[in-house]
This record gives sequence, C-alpha cells and structure tokens, in this order.
Amino acid sequence: MLSFKWSIFGKEYPYGILMYLRNMNFLAHLFLSCQDEELMIGNFIADFIRNREVGAYSKGVQQGIRLHRAIDTYTDNHPIVLEGVRRLRKDHSKYAPVVIDVYYDYLLANNWQKYSDESLEVFTARVYEQLMGQLERMPPILQKRLPLMVADNWLVQYGKLAGLSYTFSRMKSRVSKPEMLDAAPDSLMKDLQKYESEFIAFFPDIQQYVNEFCAC
Repeated sequence: MLSFKWSIFGKEYPYGILMYLRNMNFLAHLFLSCQDEELMIGNFIADFIRNREVGAYSKGVQQGIRLHRAIDTYTDNHPIVLEGVRRLRKDHSKYAPVVIDVYYDYLLANNWQKYSDESLEVFTARVYEQLMGQLERMPPILQKRLPLMVADNWLVQYGKLAGLSYTFSRMKSRVSKPEMLDAAPDSLMKDLQKYESEFIAFFPDIQQYVNEFCAC
C-alpha cells in the first residue's frame, strides 16, 4: 500500500484506503462526464493514479482527471452535502463523508429520470462498452476491477437496497473500524426523505459547476 495520505473533510486516510473508499461511487462521476469519452476515462481513473502519472495520458483524459478532482472538492465543501455529513457523524464517525458519496449514487439511480432522457440501463450499457474498449489504457487495478464491475452491473445495482448493502459490506473489509459502517443502509432509510431532498437540491448545482469542463 502506498504510504502517503489524502484527506476528505480534513480527515486523513492512507492513499490505498482512500482510493478504495472514494471509488465506491462511480455512477455520478461517469454521468457528469457529459458523454465525452476522454473526459469519462479520466473521471473514472482519477483516484487510481498518482499525480506524476497524469502526464502520460491524453489532454482529454487529463481534463477528465481534473474534472473528477474538481467534483470531489466541490461536493466535499457544498453546504447541503455538509448538512448530511453532520447528520451521519454520530453513527458513522470519520466515514460519514464516504457514506454520503455512496448514498448519492443510490439517490441518483433512483431519481435518474429527473436528470437524463436516457434510461439508466441504456446509459450503463453504453458506458460499460466505452470503458471496456479502453481497458488497456487503465491502471492495472482497474484492468482487474472493471470486468467485475461490468459482470455484476455495479452501476445499476447502486440504485437497489441490496446493492447498497453489498457496497458497504465491501467497504468494511478495508477500514480500521468496520463497525462504523454496520448500519449505513439503515441510516439512509431512516432519514431517506431528508437525504433525497438534499440530493435533489444539490445535484443541479454540481451539474452547473461542471459546465466549465463540459456541457451536460
């Protein structure tokens, strides 16, 4: 595991753990790539490469990497998102920000028709085809993970309670305090209306923000 650290909301995590946690929510990042394949590839691989490796990619992919990081920074500092994070702190401690990330993919999947004329199933099939077509350009970890993601249809499963529970169970195997994720699906269901209202208020803001990278 790499030894340097990154942070979310001021909490430091070893890079390998952060890379795993932040990439349990692919759906929003892929959707916010505005159907631009180069942006999408960069957005998809961003947390799996180090800064010194960025220059090896095309300009479009580099822009997608910058887009991914800009989305994360904007989201982490948005007041609506922070409200949800504060609500989760009691039960989920330092993992509250990544719990929110997973919730938001669930909520995007379940409100998909508000944001796209293309069905979720059609979108995911197209994205899988595009990503698999670029498999050789991806970091080794993604060359292994992407075929599993496609086979198990992660992007659609994010929108189901069983898929949500499975996502958190995978996360638990990689964190120092897995008990802090035990009731993560229950926390969402308990305050589902609040999280959904917050997400619906937040998502147009992030769509507007990414317009400087592409026109969604």
